[in-house]
Amino acid sequence: MSINEGVAQVFLQESIRAFQSMKELGDKAFAQTDASHFYEALDPESNSLEVLIKHMHGNKLSRWTDFLTSDGEKESRDRDGEFEGENLSREELLSLWEEGWHVLLSTLHALTAEDVLAKVTIRGESHTVLQAIQRQVSHYGYHVGQIVLLCKHWASGEWQTLSIARGQSKQYKPAQ
Repeated sequence: MSINEGVAQVFLQESIRAFQSMKELGDKAFAQTDASHFYEALDPESNSLEVLIKHMHGNKLSRWTDFLTSDGEKESRDRDGEFEGENLSREELLSLWEEGWHVLLSTLHALTAEDVLAKVTIRGESHTVLQAIQRQVSHYGYHVGQIVLLCKHWASGEWQTLSIARGQSKQYKPAQ
């Protein structure tokens, strides 16, 4: 294996790890949120959990289905509809959440080091696979952050931190 192939393989593995970490944050946040809060937004210009899940689901199916061979913005996608509330049940929403992540992670697991510099198209614009993956790391990280913020807001004082709790950082600092 050449150095370039090794770097490409590490990139793919790290991308999978980053996406899995994002999914885990969302999973843990949803577990702390009552179903009634999935439909509430902080204000009229903000998205609810339902809308964020629908949008991420639509984006993942569009971007990652036939990833190497078709434009990442599929004709069948109704992006505008993703931002409309439907009052889907918590179970339906979590099913969409799981389906989207499954499509993404299955696609990434199927990629090879040789694919990393291949060209793919998103909305008619050419990207390397590396660029397309990084684009989605940024996009999904942004929305998972919104999800965690909303879940934390709705849980309020009952929230169990997903990282190091306030005032506990010294416990995680290596001894010198």
